[in-house]
Amino acid sequence: MANYRDRRVGQEIMREVNDILRKRVRDPRVQDITITDVRVTGDLQQATIYYSLLSDLASDQQKAQQGLDKAKGLIRKELGQRLTLYKTPELIFERDESVQYGNHIDELIRKLNQGE
Repeated sequence: MANYRDRRVGQEIMREVNDILRKRVRDPRVQDITITDVRVTGDLQQATIYYSLLSDLASDQQKAQQGLDKAKGLIRKELGQRLTLYKTPELIFERDESVQYGNHIDELIRKLNQGE
């Protein structure tokens, strides 16, 4: 039988990181960030946190990444206090490209429908 612990831990991390970003992190660079997915390695040592941003500007995306990198220590400390894990996973923040890709596909479909 497969072990689903990594997925359950990923869901818990996603819920808690969203809460931490809303309530504890005061950095204005991370205010509009939404956590879309968390992938945890099988040994629970690393967690890759995917986020999306409402703005498409490259400068806003860079500022958001810098803000998350700056707040990484606080987020990990809070996770350690909230989760009952032996070791808190190392956090890696990556921008989720799927939202932007979905918007691009929607735009292409709209253009096709306008042509008819």
